[in-house]
Amino acid sequence: MTVQHLLKTAPVTTLLLISFVGLFAFQVYSGVDANEPTTEALLHWGANALPFTMGGEPWRLVTSAFLHIGLMHLLFNSFAMYFFGQVAEPILGSAKFLALFLLAAIGGNLLNSQVTWDAILESGAQPGISAGASGGIMGIGAALLIIALFKISVNGLQLNLKSLIIIMAINLVYGFAVPGIDNAGHIGGAITGIIIAAAFALAYKFDPPIPNAYFDPVSKITYYPSPTDSHKSKVSPWQYLPWAVIALICLGFFGWWQSIHQQIIAALTMIN
Repeated sequence: MTVQHLLKTAPVTTLLLISFVGLFAFQVYSGVDANEPTTEALLHWGANALPFTMGGEPWRLVTSAFLHIGLMHLLFNSFAMYFFGQVAEPILGSAKFLALFLLAAIGGNLLNSQVTWDAILESGAQPGISAGASGGIMGIGAALLIIALFKISVNGLQLNLKSLIIIMAINLVYGFAVPGIDNAGHIGGAITGIIIAAAFALAYKFDPPIPNAYFDPVSKITYYPSPTDSHKSKVSPWQYLPWAVIALICLGFFGWWQSIHQQIIAALTMIN
């Protein structure tokens, strides 16, 4: 697929890929090591770290999704975004696709922060640092699983559910097998993607889009939608379901961040 075709069919995917590569290029140009960036450099460029993210810098929940820890990390996530994005964005629509990616990334970072905070309370563990688009990409992959499960077609073709399950399973197993992988970020992103995609799938099933005219090259006949479909009301309550779920997730995530933030403040107050 050419860049022009990708930009036409999946503009948000294209812009996300450009942002990943562009940010990495700026990092390297500024002197950051391309393979082993320091913790200080990653924090400077917006990585997710509990004391900062849950302190006064919640924007790290988003910025860390565009930041990658080394060239191989960037290449792996860029390939995964290209692979999933070119399929998911035309199905969901660019706006919902972008919301899905961002919220899945935030959900993954919040779960990572929650797990880290719980570990600190239980065993005095040290907070780590995380970055990368993996949480958002896992959310997209999980969304495609739901779309395949509901048998929603893509330009007349259906996604292979078994293949998607295998790909997602490999990613999760790899995360648990290799040290240093942000498993909480992956799981949090996947759960967020499942919730948003379930709302989209329900809306699609109860209010399917009006089919377009189709030209059969064999019979040379153009098939048009039935009168019932063509006069179908364009406004349906089901169309608002995905956005309503997205809004509720935003509110829930804000409350989740506030909860961890207040816990940390209370703990620091007790220490002082």
